[in-house]
Amino acid sequence: MPTQFSRIIVSLSFLVPALSAVGASAEPVRLIFDTDMGNDVDDALALGVIHALQSRGECELLAVTATKDNELCAPYLDAVNTFYGRGDIPIGVVKRGMTPEPGKFLPLARQREDGQLRYPHDLASGKDAPEATGLLREILSRQPDDSVVLAQVGFSTNFVRLLASGPDRHSPLSGADLLAKKVRLLSIMAGAFTTIRGNQRFLEYNVVKDIPSAKVIAEKWPTPIVYSGFEIGIAIPYPATSIERDFGYVQHHPLAESYRLYNPPPHNRPTWDLTSVLYGVYPDRGFFNLSEPGQVTVEDDGFTRFEADPAGKHRYLMVTPEQIVRVKEALVQLSSQPPQATP
Repeated sequence: MPTQFSRIIVSLSFLVPALSAVGASAEPVRLIFDTDMGNDVDDALALGVIHALQSRGECELLAVTATKDNELCAPYLDAVNTFYGRGDIPIGVVKRGMTPEPGKFLPLARQREDGQLRYPHDLASGKDAPEATGLLREILSRQPDDSVVLAQVGFSTNFVRLLASGPDRHSPLSGADLLAKKVRLLSIMAGAFTTIRGNQRFLEYNVVKDIPSAKVIAEKWPTPIVYSGFEIGIAIPYPATSIERDFGYVQHHPLAESYRLYNPPPHNRPTWDLTSVLYGVYPDRGFFNLSEPGQVTVEDDGFTRFEADPAGKHRYLMVTPEQIVRVKEALVQLSSQPPQATP
């Protein structure tokens, strides 16, 4: 007799092609996801969005790299990827990085049921994963020119180390030249570009945790950058009712369980990291507006200042009330989409 989960998966197998046909790009966006997974649960929801978009044929997740320096970060990422049927996606880790504490939900990677891992995966520890810089160089070297979108939703540590890297066995190019050749966009959740709760000098977490690296990104990054500021995520809170209602197609769901462990419902968590992913894959679907071109400067305390410049490579996301409704609905549907049916 079919289970509820199997019926949903069968239905999804008919639904996904139809959804993919609507506004599908010529080929999937080649995406690398750089995350401080474990410091906030929006990273986990963002990874779920990526998997849903890949199931719809809209992107291909080339690799996941972690800027949180805890040995459970990589196993957790592997567990989520495996849950979605993609346990072979390469994972790279930061060495001598920030925030070494395990956080509230990374221990799910070691949670057991009847002697078995609740969320199966192969990677036992971040100590067994490759360092992010080398992995990024390897992945980028194999991609067509001007084809890769980087979604950075944690600290700038990994990408600055990549920027500073030299030629190696994967490519004779410097990191800067490799990025300029292979990457077409850096979609980054960082900074704040409006007054936040009356604070005209708001210091955003992803920036202040590694200010020197955030400065380098703003000053030396060779490709266009679109910032999703703090104000975007708080304008679009993820509804806790979705956590309670939309993930019950399996007994244990890593995203819903992580959300509850981080801050139990009815808390509506801002969608900071999800917005950078959504824009990175769908820059032309009208989910967001963009500022005029300009230049972001990261000041010594981590404050992000934007100055308009027609020749600038930086922009930041803006959102209207109508777009807020549309983006929230899209993120709920994508985050809660069941794993793709396998033949």
